[in-house]
Amino acid sequence: MSDKASIGVTGLAVMGRNLARNLARHGHTVALHNRSEQRTRDLVERFGAEGTFVPTYSARDFVAALERPRKLVIMVKAGAPTDAVIEEFAPLLDEGDIIVDAGNAHFADTRRREAELRDRGLHFVGTGVSGGEEGALHGPSIMPGGSPESYDTLGPLLEDIAAKVDGTPCCAHIGPDGAGHFVKMVHNGIEYADMQLIAESFDLLRGALGLEPARIAEVFRTWNTGRLESYLIEITAEVLAHTDAATGTPFVDVVADQAEQKGTGRWTVQVGLDLGVPITGIAEATFARSLSGHTELRSAARGLAGPTRAPLTGAAAERFADDVEQALYASKVVAYAQGFNQIQAGSAEFGWDIDLGAVAAIWRGGCIIRARFLDDIRAAFRAEPDLPTLLTSGEFRGAVEDAQDAWRSVLSTAVRLGIPTPGFSTALAYYDALRAERLPAALVQGQRDYFGAHTYRRVDREGTFHTEWATEGRPEQLA
Repeated sequence: MSDKASIGVTGLAVMGRNLARNLARHGHTVALHNRSEQRTRDLVERFGAEGTFVPTYSARDFVAALERPRKLVIMVKAGAPTDAVIEEFAPLLDEGDIIVDAGNAHFADTRRREAELRDRGLHFVGTGVSGGEEGALHGPSIMPGGSPESYDTLGPLLEDIAAKVDGTPCCAHIGPDGAGHFVKMVHNGIEYADMQLIAESFDLLRGALGLEPARIAEVFRTWNTGRLESYLIEITAEVLAHTDAATGTPFVDVVADQAEQKGTGRWTVQVGLDLGVPITGIAEATFARSLSGHTELRSAARGLAGPTRAPLTGAAAERFADDVEQALYASKVVAYAQGFNQIQAGSAEFGWDIDLGAVAAIWRGGCIIRARFLDDIRAAFRAEPDLPTLLTSGEFRGAVEDAQDAWRSVLSTAVRLGIPTPGFSTALAYYDALRAERLPAALVQGQRDYFGAHTYRRVDREGTFHTEWATEGRPEQLA
């Protein structure tokens, strides 16, 4: 039996440290390396009893500590720092060795790196890891890309440390080159949309019913016992129930209302535009965070006219929380449908052949968007792999149809009271656009042809047409 490490981790900040600890806790010998030697020493000193670690203090010693084929996990900042670490270690590796980037890299960078290292005889595995620092330690959702050969070697270790649902690891080979990081990017985009919809639900319950955060926390706890059961609903209840120790007021009221972002939501929106996929829910959530940070703009506009907010009363108040639950569920289905459509489009564009049912399965545990209804999404794609949208799948179609009146009533109330609901609103607008017999895009095409001779197609005959607007206004067939 080899006395060398079965895997190594370089980059021992919180995520890297916890991933290394997770591996060691599962019986794997883990080589450690960090640019700051003290961080390596601290890990061994504090957590050395959790398993077998091999601390190293140079790149050459780190590589020498690994059994062949070497499996080296990078946990550093995306971009230039990742490239720098790759260039530090790649010359020390041999053909068939594996470099794993488990950070939040842009999938296009991953595709470039995978091609470059493949030419050097090395495997590069861009791997999405979701679950935060607790997930990294106790079991994340893991989304590895790269070659099938690399997964044959690496997969058993990753499946060992991943979260388990019904005994099944929340880890699967997603597809070649950048597929893993692409799916992780979309996961984070869906996460943005999910969080925005939940935040709007809170704002609606407070603005329309006048409920205090602690009472709204009870509503969310109730929701978490039903079809909305999820990690995000669970922690929302915890946050809303929390009281600030310094002031004795609800914690949510002492937090500045300026949401931050690390870039993955923005990447998702940019790539959605590149692929021509309408991921409006993710886009609105990303822009909502951006708007929240424009404090000077918001301050200047605070005095603009708007309706007086008067809490609902009577029967309307009694059913409002239930209506919001239905609107939230329907809007979440739209957001997830859009996210899976983006994965479908990326898979087709880059030739990845991604199994959407498998993606839903590995998101059921460990990751931030883990939720009960991901099991239903998995079942939907297993039954119909080429499902055009979740909105046409039997169970989801029925639930969204049942939510129609409540969904529209909630948005009507929001508009009447001046409560901003960009996530709910764009979800319903997308749904209505999908089901429309005709869209006003016909007029847009007419406008484009008028001012720019961009041509148009007709519903009554094949071909491409242009109308000579300045003369007789007669259509001319161009192709």
